[in-house]
Amino acid sequence: MSGTFPGPALPSLGIRRLGPADASVLELLARDDADFDLRADGPARAPLSREAAEAHLSDPHVLHWVASRDGAILGSLFCHLLPMRKQPAQELLLYEIGVRSAWRRRGIGRLLVSAMTDWMRANGIVTAWVLADNPEAERFYAACGFGPGSGPAVYLELHL
Repeated sequence: MSGTFPGPALPSLGIRRLGPADASVLELLARDDADFDLRADGPARAPLSREAAEAHLSDPHVLHWVASRDGAILGSLFCHLLPMRKQPAQELLLYEIGVRSAWRRRGIGRLLVSAMTDWMRANGIVTAWVLADNPEAERFYAACGFGPGSGPAVYLELHL
């Protein structure tokens, strides 16, 4: 990735995709959720059970990358591969990205998005989309190459 980022360099930063053996990483991400979230205004989330985490990470439609340095998780990106009813046959929903508050603005988020786009290219996926809910997130996604989509600009939820 080209360009410079403010803040100290990131020596020995690694990006890797999580697999079924990484259930403990999901537990850490749930426990430390407020540190990864820009607004940190949601309620604390309980982690999945080990069995549920292993099943989640075994699902081929779940794509989850983490950035780490010296064994510490600094950032995370979580996507869903969505089968579509028309071409292109699959799209990627970038569901969640977060970087620990002390490590923001050093390029970690961009590196995670780059890992996602590398995976997309290698797997023939041509479309990814994300729902941004604040101006800072919108600027970040635009800087990563996201632009206005053709879909609706309304976000609604149904809770049962």
